Amino acid sequence: MTDVAKKDYKDSLKQKAEHLIIKGFPEKIVKLNELLETSNFQNRDLSDVHQDLNIPVPQPAHSSNEPNVKRPRLDSSEASSNTTIEGTKVYSLPNGTVPCNKPLSDLIHLVKPHIRELVEDSNLLKMWISFMIPKIEDGNNFGVSIQEDTLAEIQSVESEAAAFFDQISRYFISRAKIVSKVAKYPHIDDYRRAVRELDEKEYLSLWLVMCEIRNRYCSLHDIVIKNLEKIKKPRSSNAESLY
Repeated sequence: MTDVAKKDYKDSLKQKAEHLIIKGFPEKIVKLNELLETSNFQNRDLSDVHQDLNIPVPQPAHSSNEPNVKRPRLDSSEASSNTTIEGTKVYSLPNGTVPCNKPLSDLIHLVKPHIRELVEDSNLLKMWISFMIPKIEDGNNFGVSIQEDTLAEIQSVESEAAAFFDQISRYFISRAKIVSKVAKYPHIDDYRRAVRELDEKEYLSLWLVMCEIRNRYCSLHDIVIKNLEKIKKPRSSNAESLY
């Protein structure tokens, strides 16, 4: 990349970052507040996220009143002539597949774009402040320390937002394990109840994720606006070398 291309990239990134802080973040905060007030998150009954598993309870096997009789041991010749092979029956799902929880899947589809935006916006601010940091010199480093503290906060937000994706994937893995237990032991109601409890927990987690995204935008906007002058010009004598 040539020096001119580098300068153009830095100037473009600077403009995007400042527009994002001054105008973009306040708009996102208002939008997230409105979203949290909708019926998807506000005063929603937890039973709304319950869903039938489509795993029926099979009829109990009829037990015989006859006492257990020890089977006679067969020699090798008799065993080889016996064509009947008995074994454990493989359980299948008579009603087809077990679907994902649709209410929660719809909610995840709504939440994930906001998680991605927070990761991308944090990455943009991180690069913007990184380009602002001047070369290392003795003394007059108070503004640089503000830049580094702000950069550390932005990196923390970026990592936390990326972890939200992992949280969603862990929910599907955990649910699949419990559903497989329901399929294997359909008569045990505790496994069915565990699925409902996990779905309720995930709903609360998604609500909390949306609140955290809104809160992170607020905290980033607050810390950058309060220190914008020092972030842009950590050393007044080095202003010409910032970009």
